[in-house]
Amino acid sequence: MRHAQHLSPSLSPRSTSSEAPLSSTAVVIGAGIIGSDVAYELAKAGYDVTVVDKGPGPGSGSTSASSACIRFNYSTITSVAVSWEAKLLWADWESYLEGTDDGQLASFIQVGGLSVDLPGSTREPVSVRFDKVGVPHEVLTKAELEERFPAMDFTSYYPPKPVTEDAFWDDSDQPLTCTYMPDAGFMDDPQFAAHNLMAAARRKGATFRFRAGVAEILRTGEGDEQRVSGVRLEDGTVIEADVVVNAAGPHSGQINELAGVLDDFAVTTRPMRVEVHHFRAPEGYGRADGTPGPFMADTDLGTYFRGEPGGGILNGGAEPACDELEWLDNPDVYTPTATQAVYEAQSYRLARRIPELQIPNTPSGVVGIYDVSSDWVPIYDKTSLPGFYVAIGTSGNQFKNAPVVGQILRAVIDHCEAGHDHDTEPAPLTLPRTGVELDLSEYSRLREVDPDAGGAGIFA
Repeated sequence: MRHAQHLSPSLSPRSTSSEAPLSSTAVVIGAGIIGSDVAYELAKAGYDVTVVDKGPGPGSGSTSASSACIRFNYSTITSVAVSWEAKLLWADWESYLEGTDDGQLASFIQVGGLSVDLPGSTREPVSVRFDKVGVPHEVLTKAELEERFPAMDFTSYYPPKPVTEDAFWDDSDQPLTCTYMPDAGFMDDPQFAAHNLMAAARRKGATFRFRAGVAEILRTGEGDEQRVSGVRLEDGTVIEADVVVNAAGPHSGQINELAGVLDDFAVTTRPMRVEVHHFRAPEGYGRADGTPGPFMADTDLGTYFRGEPGGGILNGGAEPACDELEWLDNPDVYTPTATQAVYEAQSYRLARRIPELQIPNTPSGVVGIYDVSSDWVPIYDKTSLPGFYVAIGTSGNQFKNAPVVGQILRAVIDHCEAGHDHDTEPAPLTLPRTGVELDLSEYSRLREVDPDAGGAGIFA
């Protein structure tokens, strides 16, 4: 196993600053895992934070349907660095939160993970990025994979194909190689993890209001001098604030429309319906000591999966190009139960990788709505309305990065409220545990969309 060297630390002034915030009040719209972490980080920094959410409690929306996978296989150095830093925080969750949640916390379960090396890919191998950031990993051959994971077949069937086509069932003699991430895993209860963050934010003085939909984004000033001044809730309540953060998940587009900030977004977002399904794991998938089986980002077949406590497998789709995605006009109007067509597509792909898998006739699964950006990369940024910021377009894959997202938003907010233009002079942020200095322009709303990025950032 290779343990790569960390990048040299280059500390930014904000990463270690203990200054009082330049704006004292903040409203965070959305109490999912992202919004709750933004609230926690802002409250830690001294902001008077109010979180509003139209749902009944923290993490009750998209977060509750997350697969909560913790993995590091991303296509850029910045994304790899953020996910690795976040894993260190998940694994030290109580320390990060500076306490517990009534004596309890969600738990990180380390099971290891596999990232497929696709044949003919022109992208830099993920192992190269792991080396640069310091993520422990191994590149394993087909023989090594089958010896270590005997329940799985490591034949390549690339590219992914619809299960309704005869070609899906064709045999292959092409070997698969994978990069193994021993530190990958998952959080055992994503919704409770959001609750943990709410409890931590409350200890720092934050207030949470549920069943509180936003009806209006308020402004002060005239013309080019306008800036955000707070929100008006659907019940008429006005909450004044110097800073408003849109972390509303699949409702984020509606909030941006209320704020009137969509005109300068080069990257768009849309709500998308997804399904994940539950199976019993065959013998040999999990470890003998009861540890669940590994996570696998199986872009060879177009799926992803991980073990579950108690001998299960959680399986979702990797949104391959051959599948039709289910985009929604309204994130509140969708079929809330698993469908047979999606179940068959995902389960048959899983069965090719795990041949002894038993597939029940009736699907058992969870339906979620993702807030998907046009290049599957999130938008953590300012907007054209001063004081109004966004943490959106998380595309189902940013749960794992939540403990760092709050730090990113705080850095952007502090930078802009101090009079800097984040568009031309990106906010500095050095990750405290790994010492990696981030390029936050990667999360800009103005970035050019990579035409080859489709689906590159999934695997919830």
